[in-house]
Amino acid sequence: MAEHAKTSYQLPELPYDFNALEPVISAEIMELHYSKHHKAYVTNLNAALEKYHEAETKNDVAAMITLQQAIRFNGGGHINHSIFWTILAAPSKAGKLDPQGELAMMIERDFSSFDSFKEKLSAAAAGVQGSGWGWLGYNKTLKRLEIATSANQDPLSAQGLVPLLGIDVWEHAYYLQYKNVRADYVKAIWQIFHWKNIEERLAKASH
Repeated sequence: MAEHAKTSYQLPELPYDFNALEPVISAEIMELHYSKHHKAYVTNLNAALEKYHEAETKNDVAAMITLQQAIRFNGGGHINHSIFWTILAAPSKAGKLDPQGELAMMIERDFSSFDSFKEKLSAAAAGVQGSGWGWLGYNKTLKRLEIATSANQDPLSAQGLVPLLGIDVWEHAYYLQYKNVRADYVKAIWQIFHWKNIEERLAKASH
């Protein structure tokens, strides 16, 4: 039972109501995104891990290798969405529209200005081919911020970066509301970034 519990990942509690991010993200999208898509990643991750442990006890290396793709995809989906929900907040509670403190200073240093950073991250996210994410990450080795993209649900940690801010550009994140105009969704989401949470992520990553 204890062994099984180790691989029983759960859907994290959403820190706000489904309609809290309106008008930027509709309640309908939020409910589907959280209750269907994220839940499916968690369910499929647990199932894949259970099969992996079974294969491991049987020394079935071929099966273990085959299952790694499902673990990476669903595990990444769980990690990415668990971050995504916390870096967003209701427009009235998102606080200042610009970052403060150390994060603001590092953005200025690494991207020249907040506007330049916003433009570069927006372009990266909008330009992702197919499904994926646009990210602001922290490079612990170089002690600097970097903009990156990841395909599908690949976690940013696979690129050696600590995720601070992610923009989900899978169609399920915006299509019901923004149709095929991904750039409009990317532009709007800046209104609901929870900079205090993002600043705390940087503090944890850099100290």
